[in-house]
Amino acid sequence: MAKQILIVDDDDLLRRSLSFNLEQNGYQTSNAANAEDALAIASRGNIDLVLLDIGLPGMDGLDALRHFQNHYGIPVIFLTARRRELDEVLGLELGAEDYVTKPFDLDVLLARIKVVLRRTKNTIHPQETAKAIQLGDLTLNPAAHTVTIQRQPIDLTPREFDLLHTFMLQPNTVITSDDLLARVWGAEFIGQPQVVYVHIRWLHEKIEDDPNHPQRIVTVRGVGYKFQPQED
Repeated sequence: MAKQILIVDDDDLLRRSLSFNLEQNGYQTSNAANAEDALAIASRGNIDLVLLDIGLPGMDGLDALRHFQNHYGIPVIFLTARRRELDEVLGLELGAEDYVTKPFDLDVLLARIKVVLRRTKNTIHPQETAKAIQLGDLTLNPAAHTVTIQRQPIDLTPREFDLLHTFMLQPNTVITSDDLLARVWGAEFIGQPQVVYVHIRWLHEKIEDDPNHPQRIVTVRGVGYKFQPQED
C-alpha cells in the first residue's frame, strides 16, 4: 500500500506542486493550509509522514509538531524558509525527524522522505491502534476500515468512510462545509460546497433509514452539518 504523506503549508502553489510530484513518485497525499486542519486530518489515523511548514497562520509548526508527536506518533519533516527558523528548530531539538530548507530540490526531498520512512517503518502505525468508535447503533473501525449499523456491514467508498469518520470524531457538533472540505478533501477544495453535499447525499443513501428525511447526518441550515447518533 502506498504511503500517505500529509503536506501542511499555507502556500497553495507549493502544496499543489508537491502533491503532484509525490503522487508521480508513488505516494498518496493529503494537504492542509494550517495546522488545525492538519491535526484534524491526522486524527483519522491514516498518515505515515508529515511535511510541515514552520511559519503557519494560527498554530505554528513548532506547536503542531508537539501535537503530532504526543497524540499521533507520526514522523515529521520540517519545511523551513528562513535560517532563523532553522536555528530555532535545531536549538529546541523538538524531535522532528529531519528538515528541508526552501527552496528545495525535489530529489533531495524524495531522498529525505525515503530515509525517514525507512527509519520509522517498524513503528506501529497510528491507524493500527485506533479504537473503534461506537455511537448509538453505528460502529466505525478505522483499523479494519469497516462500518456497521446494528451489526450489519455498510459498504462505503474511501471518501465516504473518511467523511463519516470525521463526523463521528465530533458527534452532535456542527461542522461547516469548508471545514469538512479541508479535513477530508484538502485545502484546494475549500469553496466547493457541492462536493460535500453530493457525498453527504450518498452517505444518506447508505446509512439512513429514510434518505429523504435523514436522522444521522443532518443539515443545519446556513451553518453546516452534524452527526446525531441513533440508538438501537
